[in-house]
Amino acid sequence: MATRWVASPCPATLVHLMAAPDRKGTKLVATNRAARRDYDVLDTLEVGIMLRGSEVKSLRESKVQLNDAFARIDHAEMWLYGMHLAAYSHSTGVFGHVPERNRKLLAHKSEILRWKARVDLERLAIVALSLYFKDGRAKLELGLAKGRRKGDHRQALIKKEADIEARRAISAARRERG
Repeated sequence: MATRWVASPCPATLVHLMAAPDRKGTKLVATNRAARRDYDVLDTLEVGIMLRGSEVKSLRESKVQLNDAFARIDHAEMWLYGMHLAAYSHSTGVFGHVPERNRKLLAHKSEILRWKARVDLERLAIVALSLYFKDGRAKLELGLAKGRRKGDHRQALIKKEADIEARRAISAARRERG
């Protein structure tokens, strides 16, 4: 952290200022790989998440599991269920948090209502895809998703293998030309 001295309004004193910690950019904390495998993600949304102090500290230690995490919309509010956030290593039992509690998600009301309409109309699910810090604030990427069946899993796997083979063929052709 950089420090600097600045003249205060009183001409005889100097004030010591410390810069705030550098929190620019994003830091990935957790991903839900099973969600991308088990669902076709149709749309994504970045939302904030309401956390307590010990929960934020635990997140910074990456002690979170998103495997079973999903969101529901109740009365124009979005809530996250099924996310396990382990206790902070340096907190005592009194000041800790409940690992499995439901957490409120922060998004614009218009976005929430638009997603609720799609969920109700198209029978979609809202799954948690990833959790990260963006400019020092915890953010959650949600996906509006449709569940895959066994045949869909196989078709997706076949398509993925075909794409890999096509990329390999293209790169081999480039190497032969080059």
